Amino acid sequence: MKTHLPVAIIGGGPVALAAAAQLTKRDISFVLLEQGKTVGASVLEWGHIRMFSPWEFNIDNAAEELLTETGWMAPPKDELPTGKQLYDRYLHPLSELDKLKTNIRTEARVAAIHRQGYDKMKTAGREKAPFEVVYESKNVIHRMEASAVIDATGTWNTPNPIGASGDYAAKENNYSSHIHYGIPDIKDAHAKRYNGKTVAVVGSGHSAIHAILLLNELKLQNPDTTIHWVLRKQSVADVFGGGELDGLPARGELGLRAAALVKEGLIKVHTPFYIHGLERNGEKLNVLGTGATIEGVDEIIAATGARPNFSFIRELRYEADSSIECVPKLADLIDPNIHSCGTVRPHGEAELSQPEHHFYIVGAKSYGRAPTFLLATGYEQVRSVAAALAGDWDSAREVKLHLPETGVCSVSRPKTALQVANSSCCTPVDANVTNFSCCGPAHANNTK
Repeated sequence: MKTHLPVAIIGGGPVALAAAAQLTKRDISFVLLEQGKTVGASVLEWGHIRMFSPWEFNIDNAAEELLTETGWMAPPKDELPTGKQLYDRYLHPLSELDKLKTNIRTEARVAAIHRQGYDKMKTAGREKAPFEVVYESKNVIHRMEASAVIDATGTWNTPNPIGASGDYAAKENNYSSHIHYGIPDIKDAHAKRYNGKTVAVVGSGHSAIHAILLLNELKLQNPDTTIHWVLRKQSVADVFGGGELDGLPARGELGLRAAALVKEGLIKVHTPFYIHGLERNGEKLNVLGTGATIEGVDEIIAATGARPNFSFIRELRYEADSSIECVPKLADLIDPNIHSCGTVRPHGEAELSQPEHHFYIVGAKSYGRAPTFLLATGYEQVRSVAAALAGDWDSAREVKLHLPETGVCSVSRPKTALQVANSSCCTPVDANVTNFSCCGPAHANNTK
């Protein structure tokens, strides 16, 4: 392979920029391709959300070193940033550094990646051929050679549908104007859309819980606001997390507050409810389930998580777990059928390596559909990958990762948040400080 070629980083979020910083520290050239108008484009879409995790877990060490060299001051370690603050105070300044800026290309949508002159089936001489990244920018098709590829595209742009079996519910696409995937800005920009309306929130993760808490604030202002919570779980008590045992207090409190609302009867809970279709009911919708219907719904918030997009790497030799769609060696660590711990043992290049030499899937996409990804995990992943690409195998193998406990694992079940709420007073706090995981909202927990 032509080793003088740059490493192609696909994506422009926190983990992609961390990869750029790690490569820069090792004097490895790169080109970063982001399809949005700016780096962190997906982060800005959930800019109104405050993260669970403080700055301590949100800044990559190599990125911090590069920023500090310019006089940048790190935010307080224990402060909880919003997505907009993450962009303004970290991602944007990082992307503007001279050492990074000239190698970042925005409005660059990657259409395909392959070995130059090789389809997936051809083997002889494959590893000596450079990667070819085909991308579109301002209606012009470009082709770029690369020595390695780091896919940090995440999952934000491919949200899960509301159908109970993972497929689109019947007529879901027909009524897309009534559906918001992820978490709308319920307090501000989208308040009129939901104020005084009948809203169905679909999903059982932190994103769904947060949407419900914000909707309840509207309900306090306008009692005509009706909130339905639609879950596949056998019991709503299964969704509230670790409560006071959570290592990220804001995340634990989120579940406690939702449990209190359910206890007070302020939310209409439908569980288990298996959505299979939608139908028109005048200006409203009926949500059709197996043996049940929720009638007269104005709006649906699909807080059902997201899934990876593999379409543009079709001609590369990659592997994904058959159920989670994650990097295969991570499956047993993050499979929510096995456990729900947010703390995952350290892992790096050895676990992330693909059959295609020098091709890596990192960040939220490496977790596939699993709900527990944290930014700190992605930062350690790309540090290890960058070390391997530099030939520093001792550093690549010596992975270290400190993550906060979730306070709940299926292998060790403490008292649930609902049990805590039933046995003690739960005092709500400002919704602005009780939100998401380190990676952002929709993929924070995608188990419906």
